[in-house]
Amino acid sequence: MPAPTEKPSATPTGAQPAPKTKERAIQRYEQYLHALGREDIHTVCEVAGPGAKKAEEKGFGPCTSTYVTVFQMISPAQKKILRTATVDPQRVSVRTPDKIEMPVESVRPSGTFSESDLGNYTLEYLKNDWYITDGT
Repeated sequence: MPAPTEKPSATPTGAQPAPKTKERAIQRYEQYLHALGREDIHTVCEVAGPGAKKAEEKGFGPCTSTYVTVFQMISPAQKKILRTATVDPQRVSVRTPDKIEMPVESVRPSGTFSESDLGNYTLEYLKNDWYITDGT
């Protein structure tokens, strides 16, 4: 009897770079949104690490302590929505092949979040995957 075949992982493994595509950037941003909703600090800080590092250099605390505060600012109803939120590709702006803007309006269901709730984010292709590098 042959061994069962493993399903390929949705996330890149080892030295295999993630695709440098708008679709992959959206997938990473959705990963971040879902992690925010679950209060999954590990995933949030993994995806938002470069942006959190910039904030830390400006005097904010490390990612893990900063996002604990962010989690407290998100209402339980918003957390529930974030766990399944998706991104509308039509509202995403590709600035350069390695820089993509995710405006708050791109998060569905639309009208759920304002800039003061969630903000706009820039994802950049660094170290073989997409990472949040800036948020306003």
